[in-house]
Amino acid sequence: MNKEMLTRVTYMVYCVSAFAGRYDMSYKQANNYLKRFKGISFLDECYEAEHQLSIADAVSDLTVICHRNGGALQ
Repeated sequence: MNKEMLTRVTYMVYCVSAFAGRYDMSYKQANNYLKRFKGISFLDECYEAEHQLSIADAVSDLTVICHRNGGALQ
């Protein structure tokens, strides 16, 4: 794995962990939720913009994206 890919994956893991913390769920639950409601895809597709924001902003963006795709968390 090259350095850029490792950096991207590390960022995504950190975002999932922060999302889990905000909504008091396990890492696995958060990961499954984000996969189901397209949050992981969003992080991957929008990495260039998202990684320049704070993690709190990224978690807020994930919440909005997942809600738009049928997620219940707000």
